[in-house]
Amino acid sequence: MLKTLMVAMAGLGLSAAVSAQELVEGQHYTLLESPVATQVEEGQIEVTEAFWFGCPHCYRLQTPASEWYETLEDDVSVVHMPATMGGDWNTHATAFYAAESLGIEDELHAGFFEAIHEDGRSLTDADEIAEFFANYGVSEEKAKQALTAFSVRSEVNKANSRMREMRLMGVPALIIDGRYVVSPSTAGSLENMPQIANALVERVRNERAQ
Repeated sequence: MLKTLMVAMAGLGLSAAVSAQELVEGQHYTLLESPVATQVEEGQIEVTEAFWFGCPHCYRLQTPASEWYETLEDDVSVVHMPATMGGDWNTHATAFYAAESLGIEDELHAGFFEAIHEDGRSLTDADEIAEFFANYGVSEEKAKQALTAFSVRSEVNKANSRMREMRLMGVPALIIDGRYVVSPSTAGSLENMPQIANALVERVRNERAQ
């Protein structure tokens, strides 16, 4: 059973620029009781996007999220984290980290989403995934090796542990500085998520400047 978070029916009507002071815990975001250690360089503000390639809401978030990422300052680092809830979720997480290990994840990311949601492909079979990887200059043999590599399995396990630490019950979600979690339900809409996340980035930046 899919555990994808449903988008709230009514948006918050947020303006294009939302200040950190306007945000209310429990209404616009949730705060983790125990912060999760970030994975970025010291001094960087981490923005983690938790997603599943098979999730239609995650696919719809790609455009507003990508547009937001392009506006981020140099002190912000974006981390993509595939959700691991078993079955096809883990298969797609494996594909993500296999692509990353082969150095093709950045260019493959959007295409993988589109193949599933626009072309109707499942991409849940190793042969099919390897064939898809071949479109990005990787031989099917190397792709299959990557899909079964110990290092890739290890990354999937780490993502699973990290997701549990963040207490994520569904996707998509944006996690700021390992503390603030923004979901479609707290934001009011997918489009509001980057706006709220951006205000939280500013909050973290201000906290560190004090």
